[in-house]
Amino acid sequence: MPTNDFQIEVQPEYLPEQSAPEAGVFRFVYTITITNAGRTPAQLIARHWIISDSNGHTEEVKGLGVIGHQPLLQPGEAFQYSSGCELRTPSGTMHGSYLCVTDEGETFTAAIRLFMLEAFDSGTDPRPLSDRILH
Repeated sequence: MPTNDFQIEVQPEYLPEQSAPEAGVFRFVYTITITNAGRTPAQLIARHWIISDSNGHTEEVKGLGVIGHQPLLQPGEAFQYSSGCELRTPSGTMHGSYLCVTDEGETFTAAIRLFMLEAFDSGTDPRPLSDRILH
């Protein structure tokens, strides 16, 4: 087991009731679960997100903590939160990292792997609204 290891799980969800596809507004919520899978206590200090839509428009978001918290996680402990973003297209991606520090002052980065944001038809047909084809 590594000394410093935050494992990150992401569950994105499209919010059709808060979106306006005809106006190019696609809102998403994502729930993040951060688990300290390492051997030492560590605190999440800052976040860095890269959010891209399918037209290539990219935004970078940096800041302290997540939703106003800088959780200190003991080994085996988890912290879960939800946040959101808005895209101009029905599909896009997010990825990033968390800057963390151990209780001994050692810093490390926890990577957040790339995940998809995909708007779906809010009717009975659950097809993506985008024309993107995955190969």
